[in-house]
Amino acid sequence: MSDYRAYAQLVRLPNLPSALADICLGALAANALPSHGLSFLCLLAASACLYSAGMAWNDYFDREQDRRERPDRPLPSGRIAERQAVRVAIGLSVAGVLFALPVGKTSLWIALGLVGAILAYDGWLKRTWMGPLAMGSCRVLNVLLGVSACGSLLGARGVYLGLIVGIYIAGVTWFARAEAKASNPAALRGAAAVMLASLMLALPLPVFLPEGQTSSLLFPYLLVGLAFLVGAPMLRAIAEPTPSRVQGAVKRALMALILLDSVLASAVAGSAGLLILLLLLPSVYLNRQRWMYAT
Repeated sequence: MSDYRAYAQLVRLPNLPSALADICLGALAANALPSHGLSFLCLLAASACLYSAGMAWNDYFDREQDRRERPDRPLPSGRIAERQAVRVAIGLSVAGVLFALPVGKTSLWIALGLVGAILAYDGWLKRTWMGPLAMGSCRVLNVLLGVSACGSLLGARGVYLGLIVGIYIAGVTWFARAEAKASNPAALRGAAAVMLASLMLALPLPVFLPEGQTSSLLFPYLLVGLAFLVGAPMLRAIAEPTPSRVQGAVKRALMALILLDSVLASAVAGSAGLLILLLLLPSVYLNRQRWMYAT
């Protein structure tokens, strides 16, 4: 396998569009486009770098476990040296912060906070009960990074949007904790309940829009459709918690994060939020490549 494929696996390339979708959600919610277009592009680059760094750090810190459970991955298979993986992770982390720097102090501090949250999750918290919360905090910060394109955090509304996405991804992370072996059905039910709670929290979003902003009429129907799309494979995994079913449900839930961002954006920015769905195209294409993996 050529080097570029090994590095694409290291940074979980199929999931990268989901990080970009968070930035799009934040920027649309802050009404930062098109007036802050350059800032938006800088933050897209920052998020892409920081997400990819997080995936590289993940494989570095998981290298011993992967030798036992996933020996074909880039580090245990020897296709990428451990030292090189660290260089990639550090380089991408620095690049992410540097891309956020010209946008302003708010974006810089969020990017630095995101670096810290990524390292805390990958290095220490992943295997503790705080793991899902730590991963959720990374997504909260990523959405806020998009909101900061306008130079502020948009008050409580920006934080609320970040919390919805963060709670959703905390549930996905909890659901995926034992994906390489037989999972506990009770834990899977709890994780699914957390994800459902995040969707329920999205329902009142149109009520709190500022004067002059309108929600898309499709919003509630899209939200219900999203719940069914994600819920069906999760129910199958709960009924039969084999690795293949749990991994399939997690893969669907991760791809659906782009849908969630788009649905939330349609609630706070109208039909323009549905443009985020375009990020599904590269995500679906990359997920269909047999040599790629998303989890």
